[in-house]
Amino acid sequence: MIEYGIAEKIHLEQILELYKQLKPGDDIIKIEEANKIWSKIEQNNIKYFIAKDGERIIASLYICIIPNLTKNGKSIGFIENVVTDEKYRRQGIGKKIMENAMIYAEQNNCYKVLLQSGNQRTEAHEFYDALGFDKVSKSSFEKNF
Repeated sequence: MIEYGIAEKIHLEQILELYKQLKPGDDIIKIEEANKIWSKIEQNNIKYFIAKDGERIIASLYICIIPNLTKNGKSIGFIENVVTDEKYRRQGIGKKIMENAMIYAEQNNCYKVLLQSGNQRTEAHEFYDALGFDKVSKSSFEKNF
């Protein structure tokens, strides 16, 4: 049975392992450094949502709640690093953690949720479209360092 929840530090290694499927070829951060970063995550408005099959994490994303001075002070949710293990795709698992993150955003006074997806990830774009995300209302720009 698939269980859904919010990640804790004990899930960190498995999340990092899952990221190998998200960005094949990218260097994955060492666990020691990830543990240091996790402390910062816990201190900010960031939550990692996960899906587990038994003890194995099979999907993950994070959402950051960003305070905002427009829209009558309503916040913005920003979702990133959405990934479902390739063996578990097309079973509604990604949809469920996305829905959980969007509920969390609503509960935290967000008026919208944003996400970005690489232009080449057309299958993911269809997934986001099906969840009601609008890809034409705004343009996203990125500057890498």
